[in-house]
Amino acid sequence: MTAKISYDEVEVGTELPAQTFPVSRATLVRYAGASGDFNPIHWNERFAKEVGLPDVIAHGMFTMAEAIRVVTDWAGDPGAVAEYGVRFTKPVVVPNDETGALIEVSAKVAAKLDDDRTVRVDLTAMSAGQKVLGMSRAVVRLA
Repeated sequence: MTAKISYDEVEVGTELPAQTFPVSRATLVRYAGASGDFNPIHWNERFAKEVGLPDVIAHGMFTMAEAIRVVTDWAGDPGAVAEYGVRFTKPVVVPNDETGALIEVSAKVAAKLDDDRTVRVDLTAMSAGQKVLGMSRAVVRLA
């Protein structure tokens, strides 16, 4: 596969379609099973609170993976992402209710790079009104 977005048609400032990703306790259990990360802060409310957290929190790598979906959906090919990095700034707190948490992600093209038809995309990931990822950036190779 290759990216469906053309480098020549993208401008700095182009906004990618924003997305919201729901996160429930069941989501965290499924992710723990797939990743092998069974740290109790991600599923055991009593333990999470004993170590000073407000409640169970989502896995950082899960949060990072959800955020990059905005870029891969836009590009049309996950393989178009050449680089991706974030700083974890706040946890995504996931209450044990019918709603859980939401991760709201927006992104925009911050720079057109001179090498290999790539662009830098800056992402903003929020949950409960707080920025949960900082310095969230991807380099994407376009068609």
